[in-house]
Amino acid sequence: MTDAGEAAELAALFDAARRVQAHAHAPYSRFAVGAALRTASGAIFAGCNVENAAYPEGICAETGAIAAMIAAGERIITHVVVIGDGVTPLTPCGACRQRLAEFGTLETRIYCSTSEGIGAPHLLGDLLPHAFSAHRLAEGRLRSQA
Repeated sequence: MTDAGEAAELAALFDAARRVQAHAHAPYSRFAVGAALRTASGAIFAGCNVENAAYPEGICAETGAIAAMIAAGERIITHVVVIGDGVTPLTPCGACRQRLAEFGTLETRIYCSTSEGIGAPHLLGDLLPHAFSAHRLAEGRLRSQA
């Protein structure tokens, strides 16, 4: 893919995250978050945070995007843009890093951003080194059967 093609795809992810951020339900924290992810097929899925008065029962933007991806039958995340208000680019919380690890790889690119612009890419493997994964569960089951 050309640099221009990559820039256009990244801009589409950023625009999707920014659009959905505007629909966040954040009456308690007043911190609206949008996330958009691209799958291996090139499809884009977006989600926003949805808070609930019964803390901590809300969901994160990344969780909403992953749920939409799964509902559409997709399973592999290649790129993610996360947008939050503020001057510091927003990183996924720890729980979302684990959720992203379920469907991404160590090479999945995470763009931690503000609503003003796209941040620098981080690799999921750098944001969540030594992630707990399905192969760890399999190892545990095999060991318990021995």
